[in-house]
Amino acid sequence: MMFAFTWSPDTLWVLMQKAWWFLIVLGVLVAFHELGHFLAARWVGVKVLKFSLGFGPKIFGRQVGETEYLLSAIPLGGYVKLFGEDETEASTPEDRRRSFAHQGLWGKVLIVAAGPGFNFILAYLIFAGWLSTGSPLFVPTFRDLSPDIEALVPGSPASSAGMEIGDHITKVNGKEISTRTELLDAVAHSKGEAISLEIKRGTQVKPLSVIPVPLQGQQASPDEPLYTIGVEETPPLVTSVMHGLPASTAGFQAGDRVIGIEGQTIYTWLQMTAIVRDSPSKSLHVDVLRNGQRIPLVVTPSSEKATVNGQAVEIGKIGISGPGRSLMHSDNPLQAIYQGLDATWGWTELTAIGLYKMVVGDISSKNIGGPLTIANISGEAASQGASSVIFLIAILSINLGVLNLLPIPILDGGHLLFFLIEGILRKPLGDRQREIAQQAGLVLLVGVMIFAFWNDLERIFLR
Repeated sequence: MMFAFTWSPDTLWVLMQKAWWFLIVLGVLVAFHELGHFLAARWVGVKVLKFSLGFGPKIFGRQVGETEYLLSAIPLGGYVKLFGEDETEASTPEDRRRSFAHQGLWGKVLIVAAGPGFNFILAYLIFAGWLSTGSPLFVPTFRDLSPDIEALVPGSPASSAGMEIGDHITKVNGKEISTRTELLDAVAHSKGEAISLEIKRGTQVKPLSVIPVPLQGQQASPDEPLYTIGVEETPPLVTSVMHGLPASTAGFQAGDRVIGIEGQTIYTWLQMTAIVRDSPSKSLHVDVLRNGQRIPLVVTPSSEKATVNGQAVEIGKIGISGPGRSLMHSDNPLQAIYQGLDATWGWTELTAIGLYKMVVGDISSKNIGGPLTIANISGEAASQGASSVIFLIAILSINLGVLNLLPIPILDGGHLLFFLIEGILRKPLGDRQREIAQQAGLVLLVGVMIFAFWNDLERIFLR
């Protein structure tokens, strides 16, 4: 641990900021989750003894009515302690009325399910609020994430190396990947050194080597240049145009394929968006292919503030989305109320499918992240502004809701599984059976936490 003392003051300050935002983000998630259990218990009539943010020794506590509100030392979760979780606690008729164990089956289901349910509600409120402002909201599918090549720049390093449209990247520098982000990150930070790829083309698996070239435009940094190989999973095909934004005003239509901007031939979505990003408030002459005809259009990207390489810059946006990219946009707050549900379902579906693919091995388990990963992305989101932190809270809230519904004893989903068995058998499981199941669930949960923490350390020290 002596290496910690070699860190510069700037590094320590960054770590402290990330730790702070980790506590903020996790605190919001845990508070809302436990609030669900708390309010459901109060509504059913169960007495709530403790409401705690964090585990372990008490840092601060205050008794309000019949409930003690606590802030505890270990900020990795929280809990709501209910009266009568053990049937022997209730000895009088009044105690049994206020006891959790003596509630009807549906009352207990409601109390347990309300925790993850409130996580989904939190995400919905954020998404609906986001859309009501008129801002577009990205709701990805696995097609957006898969490292498939659907567009290729002629003469680019990838094209020269022999890559073709339709190739599926399976490995980068010997490491298995399952998402587009892993591919693009490896290329962007390659420092221009040759990258070995393994691609799947039909039934064939082929090795390739490609040398990235520096990325141009606002995304480039003189201090730490980023690199590209000229591939992307998305062609410059417009699938939706957002009403009232520059593209709509300029006459763009769904189905248009962008083939040129300011005389430059366009082959990929990334090429197109890079030019638009670098041209805020500047008129662009764009050629699109529509029903076999070349149509000239003039569009002026709107100017929006963003953080690139730690600096505030102006970027251009025109308000279009491409194939496989579900970009939602609401024209009014009433529409946002409905579309917020679609956004919540879309992210929930993506999370659940991703978890399934990880279990069956379609996605590497190296994607599992622990507290250090959450702290890192919380700090990065904070550096990009409050909206990024709020969006991150929504995504993590959905992740927390899905994970808590897994049928693993000790999690909410495990308790719901017990209630399902109770409903089928018309009687609860025996104490010994529940104890064994909870011990097995605890071992599994601790094992996953250790694995996630190990992944965190590998990302920090072995990258």
